[in-house]
Amino acid sequence: MPTPYHPPVKRSVEIAGHKTSISLEPLFWDWLRRIAEADGIPINALVARIDAERIRAETPPGLAGAIRLWLAAQALEAAFPERAEQA
Repeated sequence: MPTPYHPPVKRSVEIAGHKTSISLEPLFWDWLRRIAEADGIPINALVARIDAERIRAETPPGLAGAIRLWLAAQALEAAFPERAEQA
């Protein structure tokens, strides 16, 4: 496996018809791509879903941070499914 330590890469995405750019490390871009493929949706649709959840938060983080947090939450849920059931 290549090293996960790499500077962020900026990519353009479209959310609700609006283009924006997001800077994420390649590890996170790859993770997003894999989840989007598994869900059978484009990365833009997955990012839009995360953005909608982010906006509903009491104190919403920036989009890049929200993506990283969402991915981390997915990993925790997968690693510890019993804790997700208790929440």
